[in-house]
Amino acid sequence: MKKGYCPIDTFIDVVKGKRKATIILHLSQGDKRYSELVKLIDDISERMLTKQLKELEEDGLINRTVFPEVPPRVEYSLTAMGREIHPTLKGMFRAGIKFEKQIDGINPHNGE
Repeated sequence: MKKGYCPIDTFIDVVKGKRKATIILHLSQGDKRYSELVKLIDDISERMLTKQLKELEEDGLINRTVFPEVPPRVEYSLTAMGREIHPTLKGMFRAGIKFEKQIDGINPHNGE
């Protein structure tokens, strides 16, 4: 994590990426195994999901717990910081829905 020009830029730099915000939103509903995240976020490759999870862990937003079992079981959960930014991401999610409704209401044929 590095500081941006302003705190908003820093925040966006940390959560931008292929489905990082979506990962945080899913983990806010409870701890998830890797396989659960693969099923929940089906429009991302496993390679990219692994990369995003690693970055979120490095930035202190999620925990990765490996259970000493055969085969090994890995679970992801939110850290205190991840839980703290969840309401902001949820607000962005709601705003995104409003923007999508507005976009859907625009008629491309008459320029409205």
